[in-house]
This record gives sequence, structure tokens and C-alpha cells, in this order.
Amino acid sequence: MPDTPTESVPVIRGDDPGSFPHSVLAERHPAIIRQVKEVFPHGPERRRALDALLRSCADGVIEPLPADADVRDRDRWADWGMSEYAGRSWYDVPWLWAEGHFYRRLLDAVGYFGPGTWRGVDPFRPAKLAELDAPETDEELAALDGLDALSADERTRSLLHGSLWGNRADLGFRLSGSGGDAGGEVAALVADDSDALWSLLPPARAGTPGPATLCLVADNAGRELVPDLLLVSHLLGEGRIDRAVLHVKPYPYYVSDATPTDVLDALRRLVAAGGAAAAYGDRLWAALTDGRVTVRAHPFSCAPLPYSDMPADLRAEFAAATVTVLKGDLNYRRLVGDRRWPPTTPFADVTAYFPGPVAALRTLKSDVITGLTADTEQALEGSGERRWRTSGTHALIQVRT
Repeated sequence: MPDTPTESVPVIRGDDPGSFPHSVLAERHPAIIRQVKEVFPHGPERRRALDALLRSCADGVIEPLPADADVRDRDRWADWGMSEYAGRSWYDVPWLWAEGHFYRRLLDAVGYFGPGTWRGVDPFRPAKLAELDAPETDEELAALDGLDALSADERTRSLLHGSLWGNRADLGFRLSGSGGDAGGEVAALVADDSDALWSLLPPARAGTPGPATLCLVADNAGRELVPDLLLVSHLLGEGRIDRAVLHVKPYPYYVSDATPTDVLDALRRLVAAGGAAAAYGDRLWAALTDGRVTVRAHPFSCAPLPYSDMPADLRAEFAAATVTVLKGDLNYRRLVGDRRWPPTTPFADVTAYFPGPVAALRTLKSDVITGLTADTEQALEGSGERRWRTSGTHALIQVRT
């Protein structure tokens, strides 16, 4: 990263027993394995594989991909650091890498990549569909009918905050306020560069010179992906963008991360909802049909690496966009580098490598943070909220133009 002393800032690992990353590796990952065992009636072979992964999480080491893995995937993981980390403890490698490898190993255990019955079956899809089909989702989508009473600017702001907070709170609440309540004296939104974002995507009446393309790098499926789709549809309808590229994961990842199938599920949910939700869905459906919106599932989307290591073709895509918006906590960690940055490290400095204008919409759910003012950092540290970095009670909108 230009002008940024990256190597002097420690990479986040899970080797501190009292840390949040350690709890993810030691507690969350085993819990996910147990949950996956209950979702489908896996046979003895798959259950043995899941049990082996559970033991590995407790006291095992990083293992290479299985011998029958696709050669292209094996080559990718070799490029992504497998030779460096194989044989080492899950806790002694970068946390970002360990997490990514865990989900790849989990898919191997359930037979996702194999030739058998469970090939291509998303082990997390039942939970994703249950969230989309919940009665609460109907109530959230019905809240969209009230947006007509807002001015164009208020409507745009509301939909941006809906996308920002994801499933942190119900959509009706997100559309009617700032999106969250930290429960203390510190504002829920700890950084807000939304004006800079809108300067990159002005409405059609402002006479934007040339076509505007939005790259939206999605985060979670279900009730978080729905407001992302609503935001894209709205920006198309307002003439703020002419084209959008929605980047999702090529295969199930981090339990709830969106895949192409999840995009279709969410879109169908919108279209079937009726009212304003259906209008947003119909506009997006038409845009997908005529090519104004495309869905991209690049292999690097599941890489256990920061975006500073992105391949040339992905770099070219982002460089061609008017702005790239990255959603969620994982994408933020990959964008700025999963390191123990001082919170006041300028966001523009740690994203200087990015090939074009970039924005982050993120609810804080991990330790890494950049771009705070000294006053905001002091207020957060003095608030008594010990877990402000990881609790999801705070969020940010950061932009580098």
C-alpha cells in the first residue's frame, strides 16, 4: 500500500485466548460444524468428515485440499498461500486466512465439490430461505410503501442506510431513522462519508458526464441482500447509475454470504411481495434481463486474502467502475487489510492501492477499524462499551474518491 507502513502493523491472528478471533476459531467454527450436521441427513462418510474437521478445529493443523480437488482450485490455493500455511496451527496463521480455509474445508466435508449426492448443495441454504420466508420479512417489505411520502433525497438516504445496517435491525426501522442505536452517548454511525458517495453518483438531473457504473460487492444473503437489491434498483430508477455489477461469492461462504442462487431467491421474494417491493423487484428483473445489471462470481471473492492481492482482471473491473461499494465486515477487512491499525489511520491511505473510487458500508463486527477521528475514538473508548468494535452496534460509511 503506497505511503502506508503496512508491514509495521501486526496482522490479526487468533492466537490470543482472550481475543475475538480466538473465540471465532475455538467456539464459532465448531458450532457451525454441529449445526451443519443437523441440517441434512448426511450419511456416515460425510458425518465422519465433519467430525474430523471438528477435531481439527480443536487441536489440528491446516491441511492441503484433498487429492481429488479440482486442479484449478488447488492451483488457486497454492497461489493463495497453502504451501506457507499447511501444517501450521489454525491459530498461528492470519485470522482472515484461517477463516477462509475453514469454510473451504467445511464444503469438502459435506461433499459440495465432490461427485456424489451432495455436490453443489448449499449447506446454509435452509437458514437463508427460512429468513426470507419469515413473516417479519413481509412486514419489512411492506414498509417500503411508505417511502413515497419522502423526498427523493430522503428516499435515497433511507435506502442507503437500509443497505448499511443489513439485518442488524428490521427494514422498517432502518428506513425510518439512522439505522441503529448504540445505546449510549456515541452515535451509532461512527463515520459518514455519504455526501462523498453521492458526489460520485449524482442524480440524472445533475447532468452526469457519461454512463455511471456501480460495482456492489455484496455481503450476506437473505434479509441483508434484499436492501442491497433495493438500493441498486433505486439508483437505476433515479438515473444515478446506468449499470451495476453485483459481485457475490461463487460458492457458499461464511455461512450467510450471498451466492448467485441467493440473488435469485431474494429477487423472487421482492417480485412476489406486491406493492412498492414488487416495483423495485420488477425494475431489477428488467435490468438483469437487458444487461444493465450483471451478477459476477469471481473466484477471488472467496480468497482468504486482502483486496490488495486481487488479480489483474478483477482490478481492471474495479478500475472501470464509477465507484465500487463494498458491503459488510469481511469485505472491509479485506479492503483495508486485516491488521491492528490505529483507529485514526486514514481510510484513504489504507485504500490507496485500490484501482478506483471505493466506498465501504459496514456494521462493525470485528476488531479492524480505520478512518476514525481522534474525538470519535476517544468517545468510543470512554463509553464503557467494551465490545464496540465487534458488537454490531456501530457502523460506518467511508469513501475514498
